[in-house]
Amino acid sequence: MITIKNRGAGLLKSLLAAGIAAAVFGCSQKEPTTSSDAAAPAQATQSQAAAAAGEAPAAPTISGAEKAEIAAMAQDLHKHIAVLASDEYEGRAPATKGEELTVNYLAEQFGQYGLEPGAKDAEGKPSWFQQVPVVEMQIESTPLEITGEVDGKAYTQTLQPLSDMVAFSQRQVPQSQLENSELVFVGYGIVAPENNWNDYAGLDMTGKTAVILVNDPGYATQDKALFNGNAMTYYGRWSYKFEEAARQGAEGAIIIHETGAAGYPWEVVSGSWSGAQISLAADDKNAGRVAVESWITGDAAKDLFKAAGLDLQQEMDAAKQRGFKPKPLNLNASVALKSEVRTSSSRNVVAKLPGSKHPDEAIIYTAHWDHLGINDHASGEDHVFNGAVDNATGTAGLLAMARQVAQLPQRPERSLVFVAVTAEESGLLGSKYYAENPVVPLEKTVAGINFDAMGVLGPMRDVIVMGYGNSELEKVLEKAAEKQGRYLAPEDHPERGYFYRSDHFSLAKKGVPMLYFDSGTDSFEHGRAWAQEKGDEYTAHAYHKPGDEYDPQWNLEGAAMDLALGLEIGLELANSRHWPNWYKGNEFRAIRDESADTRK
Repeated sequence: MITIKNRGAGLLKSLLAAGIAAAVFGCSQKEPTTSSDAAAPAQATQSQAAAAAGEAPAAPTISGAEKAEIAAMAQDLHKHIAVLASDEYEGRAPATKGEELTVNYLAEQFGQYGLEPGAKDAEGKPSWFQQVPVVEMQIESTPLEITGEVDGKAYTQTLQPLSDMVAFSQRQVPQSQLENSELVFVGYGIVAPENNWNDYAGLDMTGKTAVILVNDPGYATQDKALFNGNAMTYYGRWSYKFEEAARQGAEGAIIIHETGAAGYPWEVVSGSWSGAQISLAADDKNAGRVAVESWITGDAAKDLFKAAGLDLQQEMDAAKQRGFKPKPLNLNASVALKSEVRTSSSRNVVAKLPGSKHPDEAIIYTAHWDHLGINDHASGEDHVFNGAVDNATGTAGLLAMARQVAQLPQRPERSLVFVAVTAEESGLLGSKYYAENPVVPLEKTVAGINFDAMGVLGPMRDVIVMGYGNSELEKVLEKAAEKQGRYLAPEDHPERGYFYRSDHFSLAKKGVPMLYFDSGTDSFEHGRAWAQEKGDEYTAHAYHKPGDEYDPQWNLEGAAMDLALGLEIGLELANSRHWPNWYKGNEFRAIRDESADTRK
Protein backbone atom coordinates (compact mmCIF):
# COMPACT_ATOMS: atom_id res chain seq x y z
CA MET A 1 0.00 0.00 0.00
CA ILE A 2 1.18 3.52 -0.77
CA THR A 3 1.44 5.73 2.28
CA ILE A 4 1.43 9.51 2.02
CA LYS A 5 2.78 11.72 4.75
CA ASN A 6 1.08 15.04 5.42
CA ARG A 7 3.22 16.47 8.19
CA GLY A 8 4.27 19.23 5.79
CA ALA A 9 0.84 19.77 4.29
CA GLY A 10 0.14 23.12 5.93
CA LEU A 11 3.17 24.67 4.31
CA LEU A 12 3.04 22.78 1.05
CA LYS A 13 -0.61 23.53 0.35
CA SER A 14 0.52 27.03 -0.40
CA LEU A 15 3.99 26.52 -1.74
CA LEU A 16 5.29 27.75 -5.00
CA ALA A 17 7.38 25.50 -7.13
CA ALA A 18 9.77 26.80 -9.71
CA GLY A 19 8.88 24.73 -12.76
CA ILE A 20 9.64 23.65 -16.21
CA ALA A 21 6.68 22.90 -18.34
CA ALA A 22 6.35 21.04 -21.53
CA ALA A 23 3.69 19.14 -23.14
CA VAL A 24 0.21 18.47 -24.17
CA PHE A 25 -2.51 19.41 -26.60
CA GLY A 26 -3.44 21.91 -29.20
CA CYS A 27 -2.19 21.09 -32.69
CA SER A 28 -1.19 23.64 -35.27
CA GLN A 29 -0.15 22.92 -38.83
CA LYS A 30 1.14 26.46 -39.32
CA GLU A 31 4.83 27.12 -39.80
CA PRO A 32 6.30 28.85 -36.72
CA THR A 33 6.92 32.52 -37.38
CA THR A 34 10.56 32.67 -36.39
CA SER A 35 13.72 33.52 -38.26
CA SER A 36 17.04 31.78 -37.90
CA ASP A 37 18.70 35.18 -38.19
CA ALA A 38 16.60 36.79 -35.47
CA ALA A 39 18.31 38.57 -32.64
CA ALA A 40 17.54 37.90 -29.01
CA PRO A 41 14.69 40.04 -27.60
CA ALA A 42 16.06 43.15 -25.97
CA GLN A 43 13.01 44.15 -23.97
CA ALA A 44 9.80 42.87 -22.44
CA THR A 45 7.18 41.26 -24.65
CA GLN A 46 4.05 43.19 -25.57
CA SER A 47 1.96 40.97 -23.31
CA GLN A 48 4.30 41.56 -20.40
CA ALA A 49 4.15 45.31 -20.97
CA ALA A 50 0.37 45.14 -21.02
CA ALA A 51 0.35 43.28 -17.73
CA ALA A 52 2.66 45.86 -16.19
CA ALA A 53 0.19 48.55 -17.26
CA GLY A 54 -2.62 46.77 -15.45
CA GLU A 55 -4.15 45.27 -18.58
CA ALA A 56 -3.63 41.60 -17.66
CA PRO A 57 -6.85 39.57 -17.66
CA ALA A 58 -8.46 38.64 -14.38
CA ALA A 59 -8.65 34.98 -15.40
CA PRO A 60 -6.97 32.71 -17.95
CA THR A 61 -8.48 32.80 -21.44
CA ILE A 62 -9.17 29.08 -21.75
CA SER A 63 -11.91 27.62 -23.95
CA GLY A 64 -14.38 25.01 -22.69
CA ALA A 65 -12.61 22.14 -24.45
CA GLU A 66 -9.25 23.28 -23.15
CA LYS A 67 -10.62 23.52 -19.62
CA ALA A 68 -11.68 19.90 -19.77
CA GLU A 69 -8.28 18.80 -20.99
CA ILE A 70 -6.51 20.88 -18.35
CA ALA A 71 -8.73 19.41 -15.65
CA ALA A 72 -7.92 15.90 -16.90
CA MET A 73 -4.19 16.60 -16.85
CA ALA A 74 -4.39 18.08 -13.36
CA GLN A 75 -6.13 14.92 -12.21
CA ASP A 76 -3.39 12.80 -13.82
CA LEU A 77 -0.73 14.88 -12.08
CA HIS A 78 -2.32 14.30 -8.68
CA LYS A 79 -2.55 10.56 -9.35
CA HIS A 80 1.06 10.11 -10.40
CA ILE A 81 2.65 12.51 -7.89
CA ALA A 82 0.89 10.71 -5.03
CA VAL A 83 2.56 7.47 -6.11
CA LEU A 84 6.01 8.78 -7.01
CA ALA A 85 6.36 10.91 -3.86
CA SER A 86 5.07 8.29 -1.44
CA ASP A 87 7.23 6.84 1.33
CA GLU A 88 7.05 3.50 -0.46
CA TYR A 89 9.26 4.96 -3.23
CA GLU A 90 11.87 6.00 -0.63
CA GLY A 91 12.81 9.31 -2.23
CA ARG A 92 13.61 7.75 -5.63
CA ALA A 93 17.39 7.56 -5.25
CA PRO A 94 19.21 5.94 -8.19
CA ALA A 95 20.37 2.34 -7.80
CA THR A 96 17.96 1.64 -4.91
CA LYS A 97 14.61 -0.02 -4.37
CA GLY A 98 13.15 3.43 -5.04
CA GLU A 99 14.57 3.38 -8.56
CA GLU A 100 13.20 -0.09 -9.26
CA LEU A 101 9.71 0.97 -8.25
CA THR A 102 9.93 4.26 -10.14
CA VAL A 103 11.21 3.09 -13.51
CA ASN A 104 8.85 0.13 -13.60
CA TYR A 105 5.91 2.39 -12.78
CA LEU A 106 6.88 4.81 -15.56
CA ALA A 107 7.32 2.05 -18.14
CA GLU A 108 3.99 0.49 -17.17
CA GLN A 109 2.16 3.82 -17.49
CA PHE A 110 3.76 4.74 -20.82
CA GLY A 111 2.81 1.32 -22.15
CA GLN A 112 -0.77 1.59 -20.94
CA TYR A 113 -1.10 4.93 -22.71
CA GLY A 114 -0.04 3.37 -26.03
CA LEU A 115 3.51 4.63 -26.48
CA GLU A 116 6.38 2.45 -27.69
CA PRO A 117 9.68 1.63 -25.96
CA GLY A 118 12.20 4.19 -27.16
CA ALA A 119 15.51 2.58 -26.18
CA LYS A 120 17.22 -0.73 -26.96
CA ASP A 121 18.60 -3.42 -24.69
CA ALA A 122 22.02 -5.08 -24.94
CA GLU A 123 20.71 -7.37 -27.70
CA GLY A 124 19.31 -4.48 -29.73
CA LYS A 125 15.68 -5.24 -28.87
CA PRO A 126 13.20 -2.46 -28.02
CA SER A 127 13.30 -1.50 -24.35
CA TRP A 128 11.82 1.14 -22.07
CA PHE A 129 15.17 1.46 -20.34
CA GLN A 130 18.44 3.07 -21.34
CA GLN A 131 21.08 1.63 -19.04
CA VAL A 132 23.25 4.33 -17.43
CA PRO A 133 26.44 2.95 -15.83
CA VAL A 134 26.95 4.66 -12.50
CA VAL A 135 29.15 4.48 -9.44
CA GLU A 136 27.63 5.02 -6.01
CA MET A 137 29.90 6.22 -3.24
CA GLN A 138 28.94 6.46 0.42
CA ILE A 139 31.55 8.87 1.74
CA GLU A 140 32.60 9.40 5.34
CA SER A 141 34.65 12.51 6.08
CA THR A 142 36.90 13.44 8.95
CA PRO A 143 36.76 17.05 10.15
CA LEU A 144 38.59 19.52 7.94
CA GLU A 145 41.66 20.72 9.80
CA ILE A 146 43.11 24.14 8.95
CA THR A 147 46.61 24.50 10.36
CA GLY A 148 49.47 26.95 10.25
CA GLU A 149 51.30 29.56 12.27
CA VAL A 150 49.40 32.64 13.46
CA ASP A 151 51.18 35.36 15.41
CA GLY A 152 54.12 33.05 15.94
CA LYS A 153 51.98 30.27 17.44
CA ALA A 154 50.68 27.01 16.06
CA TYR A 155 47.09 27.42 14.87
CA THR A 156 44.37 24.85 14.27
CA GLN A 157 40.82 25.45 13.07
CA THR A 158 38.63 22.35 13.10
CA LEU A 159 35.61 22.37 10.79
CA GLN A 160 33.02 19.73 11.57
CA PRO A 161 31.20 17.77 8.85
CA LEU A 162 27.71 19.06 8.03
CA SER A 163 27.68 21.99 10.48
CA ASP A 164 30.81 23.73 9.13
CA MET A 165 31.79 21.88 5.98
CA VAL A 166 31.05 19.05 3.59
CA ALA A 167 33.74 17.16 1.71
CA PHE A 168 33.43 14.62 -1.06
CA SER A 169 35.32 13.31 -4.07
CA GLN A 170 34.56 12.47 -7.67
CA ARG A 171 37.42 10.00 -7.71
CA GLN A 172 35.93 6.52 -7.72
CA VAL A 173 38.38 5.06 -5.24
CA PRO A 174 38.12 3.88 -1.60
CA GLN A 175 40.17 6.74 -0.12
CA SER A 176 40.96 10.36 -0.94
CA GLN A 177 42.65 12.96 1.20
CA LEU A 178 44.35 16.28 1.57
CA GLU A 179 47.42 16.32 3.80
CA ASN A 180 48.79 19.75 4.68
CA SER A 181 47.68 21.05 1.30
CA GLU A 182 48.56 24.73 0.88
CA LEU A 183 45.49 26.99 0.65
CA VAL A 184 45.33 29.63 -2.06
CA PHE A 185 42.48 32.11 -2.44
CA VAL A 186 41.68 32.25 -6.17
CA GLY A 187 38.69 34.59 -6.07
CA TYR A 188 35.92 33.20 -8.26
CA GLY A 189 38.16 30.49 -9.70
CA ILE A 190 37.35 31.50 -13.28
CA VAL A 191 39.39 31.33 -16.47
CA ALA A 192 37.40 33.16 -19.18
CA PRO A 193 39.58 34.51 -22.01
CA GLU A 194 36.59 36.08 -23.77
CA ASN A 195 36.06 38.19 -20.65
CA ASN A 196 39.78 38.89 -20.19
CA TRP A 197 39.60 37.09 -16.86
CA ASN A 198 41.99 34.60 -15.26
CA ASP A 199 41.86 34.04 -11.53
CA TYR A 200 44.68 31.49 -11.75
CA ALA A 201 47.10 33.72 -13.64
CA GLY A 202 50.72 32.94 -12.75
CA LEU A 203 49.82 30.12 -10.36
CA ASP A 204 51.17 26.60 -10.16
CA MET A 205 48.39 24.80 -8.27
CA THR A 206 50.17 21.45 -8.03
CA GLY A 207 49.59 20.01 -4.56
CA LYS A 208 47.56 23.04 -3.50
CA THR A 209 43.91 23.62 -2.62
CA ALA A 210 41.92 26.42 -4.22
CA VAL A 211 39.59 28.47 -1.99
CA ILE A 212 36.84 29.80 -4.22
CA LEU A 213 33.87 32.17 -4.13
CA VAL A 214 30.51 31.01 -5.47
CA ASN A 215 28.78 32.70 -8.46
CA ASP A 216 30.70 35.15 -10.67
CA PRO A 217 31.90 38.79 -10.78
CA GLY A 218 28.86 39.96 -12.75
CA TYR A 219 26.59 39.07 -9.87
CA ALA A 220 29.00 40.51 -7.31
CA THR A 221 29.26 43.90 -9.04
CA GLN A 222 25.82 44.05 -10.71
CA ASP A 223 27.74 45.44 -13.68
CA LYS A 224 25.78 44.53 -16.81
CA ALA A 225 28.96 44.76 -18.88
CA LEU A 226 30.81 42.21 -16.73
CA PHE A 227 30.14 38.57 -17.61
CA ASN A 228 26.31 38.56 -17.76
CA GLY A 229 25.61 41.11 -15.07
CA ASN A 230 23.29 39.87 -12.35
CA ALA A 231 22.50 36.71 -14.32
CA MET A 232 24.78 33.82 -13.41
CA THR A 233 26.92 32.41 -16.19
CA TYR A 234 28.20 28.85 -16.30
CA TYR A 235 31.42 30.20 -14.74
CA GLY A 236 29.40 30.84 -11.59
CA ARG A 237 28.25 27.25 -11.12
CA TRP A 238 29.90 25.12 -8.45
CA SER A 239 30.39 22.32 -10.98
CA TYR A 240 32.50 24.58 -13.22
CA LYS A 241 34.64 25.72 -10.30
CA PHE A 242 35.55 22.17 -9.27
CA GLU A 243 36.26 21.26 -12.90
CA GLU A 244 38.46 24.31 -13.44
CA ALA A 245 40.43 23.63 -10.26
CA ALA A 246 41.16 20.17 -11.65
CA ARG A 247 42.25 21.62 -14.99
CA GLN A 248 44.63 23.88 -13.10
CA GLY A 249 46.22 20.86 -11.42
CA ALA A 250 44.92 21.57 -7.92
CA GLU A 251 44.85 18.85 -5.30
CA GLY A 252 41.70 20.16 -3.65
CA ALA A 253 38.98 22.79 -4.01
CA ILE A 254 36.90 24.55 -1.34
CA ILE A 255 33.90 26.73 -2.20
CA ILE A 256 32.79 29.38 0.30
CA HIS A 257 29.02 29.22 0.67
CA GLU A 258 26.87 32.36 0.52
CA THR A 259 23.11 31.95 0.52
CA GLY A 260 22.44 34.85 -1.83
CA ALA A 261 25.19 34.04 -4.31
CA ALA A 262 24.49 30.31 -4.32
CA GLY A 263 20.72 30.70 -4.45
CA TYR A 264 20.04 28.33 -1.54
CA PRO A 265 20.83 28.05 2.19
CA TRP A 266 23.57 25.95 3.77
CA GLU A 267 21.09 23.17 4.60
CA VAL A 268 20.74 22.47 0.88
CA VAL A 269 24.50 21.99 0.59
CA SER A 270 24.77 19.78 3.66
CA GLY A 271 21.68 17.77 2.72
CA SER A 272 22.74 17.26 -0.89
CA TRP A 273 26.32 16.20 -0.25
CA SER A 274 26.07 14.17 2.94
CA GLY A 275 24.31 11.09 1.54
CA ALA A 276 25.40 8.62 -1.11
CA GLN A 277 26.94 10.31 -4.15
CA ILE A 278 26.31 9.07 -7.70
CA SER A 279 28.54 9.65 -10.73
CA LEU A 280 28.82 8.20 -14.22
CA ALA A 281 31.20 5.26 -14.35
CA ALA A 282 34.57 6.31 -15.78
CA ASP A 283 37.30 4.07 -17.16
CA ASP A 284 39.97 6.15 -15.39
CA LYS A 285 37.87 6.34 -12.18
CA ASN A 286 37.90 10.14 -12.53
CA ALA A 287 41.59 10.31 -11.71
CA GLY A 288 41.72 13.74 -13.33
CA ARG A 289 39.43 15.32 -10.72
CA VAL A 290 40.80 16.96 -7.58
CA ALA A 291 41.21 14.60 -4.63
CA VAL A 292 38.73 16.49 -2.43
CA GLU A 293 35.90 18.82 -3.38
CA SER A 294 34.45 20.76 -0.47
CA TRP A 295 32.16 23.55 0.72
CA ILE A 296 32.55 25.57 3.92
CA THR A 297 30.13 27.95 5.58
CA GLY A 298 30.55 31.70 5.41
CA ASP A 299 31.28 31.85 9.15
CA ALA A 300 33.99 29.22 8.83
CA ALA A 301 35.48 31.20 5.95
CA LYS A 302 35.56 34.40 8.01
CA ASP A 303 37.56 32.62 10.71
CA LEU A 304 39.89 31.09 8.13
CA PHE A 305 40.66 34.46 6.53
CA LYS A 306 41.08 36.12 9.92
CA ALA A 307 43.67 33.50 10.82
CA ALA A 308 45.40 34.32 7.54
CA GLY A 309 45.51 37.99 8.53
CA LEU A 310 42.89 38.95 5.98
CA ASP A 311 39.36 40.33 6.03
CA LEU A 312 37.03 38.11 4.01
CA GLN A 313 34.80 40.93 2.81
CA GLN A 314 37.77 43.01 1.63
CA GLU A 315 39.13 40.02 -0.27
CA MET A 316 35.72 39.38 -1.83
CA ASP A 317 35.61 43.00 -2.95
CA ALA A 318 39.06 42.66 -4.50
CA ALA A 319 38.11 39.40 -6.25
CA LYS A 320 35.29 41.00 -8.22
CA GLN A 321 37.64 43.43 -9.93
CA ARG A 322 39.39 42.66 -13.20
CA GLY A 323 43.08 42.16 -12.51
CA PHE A 324 42.54 40.33 -9.22
CA LYS A 325 45.66 38.55 -8.01
CA PRO A 326 45.32 35.21 -6.18
CA LYS A 327 46.66 35.10 -2.64
CA PRO A 328 48.37 32.30 -0.71
CA LEU A 329 46.73 32.08 2.71
CA ASN A 330 49.80 30.58 4.42
CA LEU A 331 47.57 27.93 5.93
CA ASN A 332 47.20 24.24 5.14
CA ALA A 333 44.21 21.92 4.87
CA SER A 334 43.93 18.27 5.85
CA VAL A 335 40.93 15.99 5.52
CA ALA A 336 40.47 12.28 4.84
CA LEU A 337 37.60 10.65 2.97
CA LYS A 338 36.69 7.00 3.13
CA SER A 339 34.37 5.75 0.40
CA GLU A 340 32.34 2.62 -0.08
CA VAL A 341 32.39 2.31 -3.86
CA ARG A 342 29.66 0.35 -5.60
CA THR A 343 29.39 0.04 -9.37
CA SER A 344 25.93 -0.46 -10.75
CA SER A 345 23.57 0.68 -13.47
CA SER A 346 20.75 3.17 -13.27
CA ARG A 347 18.15 3.75 -15.96
CA ASN A 348 16.68 6.46 -18.11
CA VAL A 349 13.11 5.60 -19.11
CA VAL A 350 12.48 6.33 -22.81
CA ALA A 351 9.08 6.28 -24.53
CA LYS A 352 8.34 7.22 -28.10
CA LEU A 353 5.39 8.16 -30.30
CA PRO A 354 6.78 7.61 -33.82
CA GLY A 355 6.05 10.30 -36.36
CA SER A 356 3.76 9.59 -39.31
CA LYS A 357 6.00 11.19 -41.99
CA HIS A 358 9.40 11.96 -40.45
CA PRO A 359 9.95 9.41 -37.66
CA ASP A 360 13.72 10.01 -37.74
CA GLU A 361 13.17 13.58 -36.50
CA ALA A 362 11.96 14.25 -32.98
CA ILE A 363 10.87 16.73 -30.35
CA ILE A 364 12.11 15.60 -26.94
CA TYR A 365 10.52 16.12 -23.53
CA THR A 366 12.64 15.50 -20.44
CA ALA A 367 12.21 15.36 -16.67
CA HIS A 368 14.32 13.78 -13.97
CA TRP A 369 12.64 11.05 -11.95
CA ASP A 370 15.27 10.88 -9.19
CA HIS A 371 15.53 12.65 -5.86
CA LEU A 372 17.75 12.29 -2.78
CA GLY A 373 16.42 9.04 -1.32
CA ILE A 374 16.77 8.33 2.39
CA ASN A 375 19.44 10.23 4.31
CA ASP A 376 19.94 9.02 7.87
CA HIS A 377 22.08 12.10 8.58
CA ALA A 378 19.12 14.44 8.06
CA SER A 379 17.97 16.31 11.16
CA GLY A 380 14.60 15.48 12.68
CA GLU A 381 12.59 12.29 12.62
CA ASP A 382 11.82 12.27 8.90
CA HIS A 383 14.75 11.06 6.79
CA VAL A 384 12.87 10.41 3.52
CA PHE A 385 13.47 13.06 0.87
CA ASN A 386 10.24 12.45 -1.06
CA GLY A 387 10.85 15.09 -3.72
CA ALA A 388 7.19 15.73 -4.46
CA VAL A 389 7.72 19.06 -6.20
CA ASP A 390 11.30 18.26 -7.19
CA ASN A 391 10.64 16.33 -9.33
CA ALA A 392 7.65 14.04 -9.01
CA THR A 393 5.70 16.92 -10.59
CA GLY A 394 7.79 17.00 -13.75
CA THR A 395 7.91 13.23 -14.03
CA ALA A 396 4.14 13.06 -13.62
CA GLY A 397 3.93 15.74 -16.30
CA LEU A 398 5.64 13.41 -18.78
CA LEU A 399 2.99 10.78 -18.11
CA ALA A 400 0.11 13.24 -18.34
CA MET A 401 1.52 14.52 -21.62
CA ALA A 402 2.00 11.02 -23.00
CA ARG A 403 -1.64 10.14 -22.36
CA GLN A 404 -2.83 13.22 -24.24
CA VAL A 405 -0.67 12.73 -27.33
CA ALA A 406 -1.53 9.02 -27.52
CA GLN A 407 -5.21 10.03 -27.80
CA LEU A 408 -4.67 12.36 -30.75
CA PRO A 409 -6.84 11.36 -33.75
CA GLN A 410 -3.80 11.65 -36.02
CA ARG A 411 -0.18 11.14 -35.15
CA PRO A 412 2.16 14.12 -35.57
CA GLU A 413 4.48 14.04 -38.56
CA ARG A 414 7.65 14.04 -36.46
CA SER A 415 8.26 11.75 -33.50
CA LEU A 416 7.73 12.75 -29.89
CA VAL A 417 10.21 11.28 -27.41
CA PHE A 418 9.73 11.28 -23.64
CA VAL A 419 12.81 10.73 -21.50
CA ALA A 420 12.58 10.42 -17.72
CA VAL A 421 16.24 10.73 -16.79
CA THR A 422 18.13 9.53 -13.75
CA ALA A 423 20.64 11.17 -11.42
CA GLU A 424 19.88 14.83 -12.09
CA GLU A 425 20.47 15.55 -8.43
CA SER A 426 23.99 14.15 -8.77
CA GLY A 427 24.96 16.52 -11.57
CA LEU A 428 22.61 15.97 -14.54
CA LEU A 429 24.11 12.52 -15.06
CA GLY A 430 21.19 10.81 -16.78
CA SER A 431 20.67 13.61 -19.28
CA LYS A 432 24.42 13.84 -19.82
CA TYR A 433 24.50 10.14 -20.67
CA TYR A 434 21.50 10.53 -22.98
CA ALA A 435 23.16 13.47 -24.74
CA GLU A 436 26.17 11.22 -25.42
CA ASN A 437 23.95 8.29 -26.44
CA PRO A 438 20.72 9.74 -27.90
CA VAL A 439 17.97 7.49 -29.25
CA VAL A 440 17.42 10.09 -31.99
CA PRO A 441 20.61 11.75 -33.30
CA LEU A 442 20.97 15.21 -31.80
CA GLU A 443 21.29 16.81 -35.22
CA LYS A 444 17.82 15.39 -35.98
CA THR A 445 16.39 16.38 -32.61
CA VAL A 446 14.28 19.40 -33.53
CA ALA A 447 14.02 20.92 -30.05
CA GLY A 448 13.32 19.98 -26.47
CA ILE A 449 11.36 21.09 -23.41
CA ASN A 450 12.31 20.15 -19.87
CA PHE A 451 10.14 19.75 -16.76
CA ASP A 452 11.68 20.39 -13.37
CA ALA A 453 9.46 21.21 -10.40
CA MET A 454 6.11 22.36 -11.72
CA GLY A 455 3.87 24.89 -10.03
CA VAL A 456 1.35 23.80 -7.40
CA LEU A 457 -0.24 27.17 -6.59
CA GLY A 458 -2.71 27.35 -9.45
CA PRO A 459 -2.70 29.41 -12.66
CA MET A 460 -0.13 32.18 -13.06
CA ARG A 461 -0.20 35.07 -15.51
CA ASP A 462 3.53 35.02 -16.12
CA VAL A 463 5.59 32.33 -17.79
CA ILE A 464 9.15 32.65 -16.53
CA VAL A 465 11.78 31.73 -19.12
CA MET A 466 15.11 30.65 -17.71
CA GLY A 467 17.89 32.09 -19.81
CA TYR A 468 15.42 34.46 -21.47
CA GLY A 469 16.63 35.65 -24.86
CA ASN A 470 18.40 32.44 -25.85
CA SER A 471 16.40 30.84 -28.64
CA GLU A 472 13.64 31.16 -31.24
CA LEU A 473 11.54 28.73 -29.23
CA GLU A 474 10.56 31.66 -27.03
CA LYS A 475 8.52 33.19 -29.87
CA VAL A 476 6.52 29.98 -30.22
CA LEU A 477 6.04 29.88 -26.45
CA GLU A 478 4.95 33.52 -26.37
CA LYS A 479 2.28 32.93 -28.99
CA ALA A 480 0.91 29.95 -27.07
CA ALA A 481 1.02 31.82 -23.75
CA GLU A 482 -0.92 34.79 -25.11
CA LYS A 483 -3.77 32.45 -26.05
CA GLN A 484 -4.04 31.66 -22.33
CA GLY A 485 -3.97 35.34 -21.38
CA ARG A 486 -0.40 35.03 -20.11
CA TYR A 487 2.90 36.74 -20.81
CA LEU A 488 6.58 35.81 -20.90
CA ALA A 489 9.05 37.29 -18.44
CA PRO A 490 12.71 36.83 -17.55
CA GLU A 491 13.46 34.94 -14.36
CA ASP A 492 13.28 36.86 -11.08
CA HIS A 493 16.61 35.50 -9.85
CA PRO A 494 18.98 35.07 -12.80
CA GLU A 495 21.85 35.17 -10.31
CA ARG A 496 20.85 31.67 -9.12
CA GLY A 497 21.82 30.10 -12.44
CA TYR A 498 18.70 27.98 -12.92
CA PHE A 499 19.45 27.68 -16.63
CA TYR A 500 22.48 25.56 -15.77
CA ARG A 501 20.79 23.48 -13.08
CA SER A 502 18.46 21.17 -14.95
CA ASP A 503 18.57 18.50 -17.61
CA HIS A 504 17.88 20.66 -20.65
CA PHE A 505 21.42 22.01 -20.22
CA SER A 506 22.98 18.66 -21.13
CA LEU A 507 21.37 18.82 -24.57
CA ALA A 508 21.78 22.58 -24.95
CA LYS A 509 25.55 22.14 -24.61
CA LYS A 510 25.32 19.80 -27.61
CA GLY A 511 23.48 22.42 -29.66
CA VAL A 512 19.86 21.24 -29.34
CA PRO A 513 17.51 24.25 -28.84
CA MET A 514 15.93 23.69 -25.42
CA LEU A 515 13.25 25.49 -23.43
CA TYR A 516 13.15 25.76 -19.66
CA PHE A 517 10.20 27.74 -18.31
CA ASP A 518 8.41 28.15 -14.99
CA SER A 519 4.82 28.68 -13.97
CA GLY A 520 5.68 32.16 -12.72
CA THR A 521 4.82 34.13 -9.60
CA ASP A 522 1.97 36.40 -10.76
CA SER A 523 -1.08 34.52 -9.48
CA PHE A 524 -4.37 35.17 -11.30
CA GLU A 525 -6.22 34.68 -8.03
CA HIS A 526 -3.89 35.98 -5.32
CA GLY A 527 -1.39 38.31 -7.00
CA ARG A 528 2.38 38.40 -7.10
CA ALA A 529 3.31 39.12 -3.48
CA TRP A 530 1.39 36.07 -2.25
CA ALA A 531 2.99 33.71 -4.76
CA GLN A 532 6.48 35.04 -4.15
CA GLU A 533 6.04 34.61 -0.40
CA LYS A 534 5.00 30.98 -0.87
CA GLY A 535 7.95 30.41 -3.19
CA ASP A 536 10.33 31.72 -0.57
CA GLU A 537 8.72 29.42 2.00
CA TYR A 538 9.33 26.42 -0.25
CA THR A 539 12.98 27.31 -0.83
CA ALA A 540 13.58 27.83 2.88
CA HIS A 541 11.67 24.87 4.30
CA ALA A 542 11.16 22.20 1.64
CA TYR A 543 13.64 22.43 -1.25
CA HIS A 544 16.00 19.43 -0.98
CA LYS A 545 14.58 18.67 2.44
CA PRO A 546 12.24 15.99 3.83
CA GLY A 547 9.46 18.61 3.82
CA ASP A 548 9.04 18.37 0.04
CA GLU A 549 5.97 16.13 0.27
CA TYR A 550 2.79 15.64 -1.74
CA ASP A 551 -0.36 17.45 -0.68
CA PRO A 552 -3.67 16.36 -2.24
CA GLN A 553 -4.93 19.94 -1.79
CA TRP A 554 -2.46 21.37 -4.31
CA ASN A 555 -3.98 23.35 -7.16
CA LEU A 556 -2.38 21.77 -10.22
CA GLU A 557 -4.38 23.70 -12.83
CA GLY A 558 -1.43 25.98 -13.41
CA ALA A 559 0.89 23.05 -14.00
CA ALA A 560 -1.62 21.60 -16.45
CA MET A 561 -1.75 24.94 -18.28
CA ASP A 562 2.01 24.82 -18.58
CA LEU A 563 1.74 21.33 -20.02
CA ALA A 564 -0.70 22.72 -22.57
CA LEU A 565 1.88 25.29 -23.63
CA GLY A 566 4.52 22.63 -24.04
CA LEU A 567 2.24 20.44 -26.11
CA GLU A 568 1.26 23.26 -28.41
CA ILE A 569 4.92 24.08 -29.03
CA GLY A 570 5.84 20.44 -29.61
CA LEU A 571 2.97 19.70 -31.96
CA GLU A 572 3.48 22.90 -33.92
CA LEU A 573 7.07 21.89 -34.52
CA ALA A 574 6.19 18.24 -35.09
CA ASN A 575 3.74 19.15 -37.85
CA SER A 576 6.10 21.53 -39.64
CA ARG A 577 9.44 21.43 -41.42
CA HIS A 578 10.87 24.15 -39.20
CA TRP A 579 14.20 23.77 -37.41
CA PRO A 580 14.40 26.37 -34.63
CA ASN A 581 17.81 27.68 -33.62
CA TRP A 582 19.54 29.64 -30.91
CA TYR A 583 19.69 33.37 -31.42
CA LYS A 584 22.81 34.84 -32.92
CA GLY A 585 25.44 35.42 -30.26
CA ASN A 586 24.27 32.53 -28.11
CA GLU A 587 27.08 30.25 -26.96
CA PHE A 588 25.36 27.14 -28.42
CA ARG A 589 24.53 28.58 -31.87
CA ALA A 590 27.81 27.57 -33.50
CA ILE A 591 27.46 23.97 -32.35
CA ARG A 592 23.97 23.74 -33.86
CA ASP A 593 25.07 25.37 -37.10
CA GLU A 594 27.82 22.81 -37.59
CA SER A 595 25.21 20.13 -38.27
CA ALA A 596 22.94 22.27 -40.46
CA ASP A 597 23.63 20.22 -43.61
CA THR A 598 22.02 17.14 -42.01
CA ARG A 599 18.67 18.93 -41.72
CA LYS A 600 17.87 19.79 -45.33
